[in-house]
Amino acid sequence: MAITDWPADERPRERLLALGAGALSDAELLALFLRVGIRGKSAVDLARDLLGHFGGLSPLCAASASAFSAIPGMGPAKYAQLQAVLELARRALGEEMARRDVLDSPRAVRDWLRLKLAQLPHEVFMILLLDAQNRVMGKFELFRGTLTQTSVYPREVVKLVLEHNAAAVILAHNHPSGVGEPSIADQSLTKSLTQALALVDVRVLDHFIVAGNAAPVSFAERGLL
Repeated sequence: MAITDWPADERPRERLLALGAGALSDAELLALFLRVGIRGKSAVDLARDLLGHFGGLSPLCAASASAFSAIPGMGPAKYAQLQAVLELARRALGEEMARRDVLDSPRAVRDWLRLKLAQLPHEVFMILLLDAQNRVMGKFELFRGTLTQTSVYPREVVKLVLEHNAAAVILAHNHPSGVGEPSIADQSLTKSLTQALALVDVRVLDHFIVAGNAAPVSFAERGLL
């Protein structure tokens, strides 16, 4: 049965308009993005198949163009649309962080980092530079490493901070393994960077570890700063 034949209060679009996007399931939201299904499957059925094939929304969004386009009913055009939606989300969150004190909008920071880092197959170390009002003034990927190790040099971090006259920073890196617990090496690195930046009167507000679909782990909340 086509979605247009469903009762009005069960159709994803009508449910979204009546109840808000948060009331819809992942499959229903994805169905609205897909708009149409394929022969024998509604858009919701196709959305469920996609989620099952990739193992959830996050790996679906991180799929390569070839893997995504290999699914019946998908293709380069849909892949481009999906990537555009994700980039719009990143930019909207980035604008929010640039306008507001990040301490007043921690969810925006976490959501942006998850969109940026969660599904990368390699480890990346990032730094968010903040002005005196704790608003994000720049986002930089400083180092890229293997699945298990990234080389981070405090002098390079200090150099970047001074070049942009930042007042504070937020550090972040991902764990491609999916395990978000801070390692001894993570804690040691954080301590070294905090001490180095303190010498130039720059505060480290937090260090986040992004691992899979879980909420990024905050060093500040763990009492590790």
